Amino acid sequence: MLSRFSLRLRIFLFFCLLALGGLAVTGGALWLGYSRADQPELMDAFLFSGLLSGFSLLGLCAAIWQLFDENVAKPIERLAAQMRARAHAGVRRELDTRGARYLGDLAAAAEGLAGQLDASALTAAEAIARETEHLEAEKTRLAALLTDIPVATVMVGPAHQIVLYDGQAAAVLAQEAPPRLNAPLSDYLDLTGLEAAYGRLMRSGKEVAASVKSASGVQLYDLRLKPLGGAPGYIILFESTHRGLYPDDARPLVYDFALLETDRADLDKCTLKCLSFVVFDTETTGLLPHKDEIVQIGALRVVRGRIIESETFETLVNPGRPIPAASTKVHGIRDVMVQGAPDIAGAARDFHRFASDAVIVAHNAPFDMAFLHRHAKRSGVAWDQPVLDTVLLSAVLFGASQNHTLDALCDRLDVTIPPALRHTAMGDARATAEVFCKMLPMLEAHGLTTFGAVLEQTRRHGRLIEDMN
Repeated sequence: MLSRFSLRLRIFLFFCLLALGGLAVTGGALWLGYSRADQPELMDAFLFSGLLSGFSLLGLCAAIWQLFDENVAKPIERLAAQMRARAHAGVRRELDTRGARYLGDLAAAAEGLAGQLDASALTAAEAIARETEHLEAEKTRLAALLTDIPVATVMVGPAHQIVLYDGQAAAVLAQEAPPRLNAPLSDYLDLTGLEAAYGRLMRSGKEVAASVKSASGVQLYDLRLKPLGGAPGYIILFESTHRGLYPDDARPLVYDFALLETDRADLDKCTLKCLSFVVFDTETTGLLPHKDEIVQIGALRVVRGRIIESETFETLVNPGRPIPAASTKVHGIRDVMVQGAPDIAGAARDFHRFASDAVIVAHNAPFDMAFLHRHAKRSGVAWDQPVLDTVLLSAVLFGASQNHTLDALCDRLDVTIPPALRHTAMGDARATAEVFCKMLPMLEAHGLTTFGAVLEQTRRHGRLIEDMN
């Protein structure tokens, strides 16, 4: 059971036990002395001596614990977090060992190990860079090939989630909802008709044709479903395509073939790699969610630990009131810039569609979510998606005593925010997403591999958010 507690808490409990033991021994000795005394008037003296000894012992234990916590427990916690960041998040900054001066040879040994890790990582990075260059060239050729073929192509996993889509398919899918990796096909197509065609495909093992309505029922698509050989999932070819929604130089080929192996289990039991995340940030007219308004939303999607560059959401929002000069000084958004922008009801609906199938992630999420919840009824949407907060994840990984601002996290994990993008919704959302992507392997190294386990750990630090807000 004690293994579930942090190092600092275990040390605190040890000193508490030591203090209780000392009190018990002192009290027992005084009682024994009193029981053998011949004069009853000595009772006051024994009582006074007992109280004085007890309070002195408690004070001594508290003082020694505080010294131990500041000079041993906290430095060990910080050193462990820094080493985990280097090992699992690709951080290359030198270890900060200034606070570890009382840890003997531990800091020096950690620096030596970090140096060896850096050398090995450099060799591996060079090999990965060469292979990545080759894969990027192959991807470019594949994208050019699929773009030239006038058939929209979507690869789908066995749970009917999107694994790959090309530029033609992105244009088709966008008529129903934003195209997104790992999104359920039910967002775009009538699942009843699709499953009927999929059943025929599975029974025959050969390509089948089908006419399937769009999710809204407005359009009817002529589709061909093709098996993937021995792999799970299938390919959908749209017989008619809709050109013109993407310019020729902006047709994405978006894929993650590992999603073919993804099993959509119970959310709490899902591994972090199986989930899709939408990382977002807002800019507002002020810091009071119960009365201020959103003026900008920026978001992007993270799938299997990587940012999907083509899947972003960004919009200005007309707050319906003048933007205070003090707020404009922070985020640079002026009244003239939001003229013609959607109000919060329309912007929130669009953002909800973008994030509907994902876990929402934000830095100090209760602040941003409070604005959305306040307008939920007006927007006609329910914000019931699960939420993760990078402030609380930072507390889990680096200890509650550390600084958990976005700037501090970026500095700790070697993430750079261009000054021009700081305090813009998309700039802060991207910084948060990069920090989050570096946190994911650190959480797994911490033994927190499922969403439920991560959520349980973050709830233990909920007081941080209350204090921050």
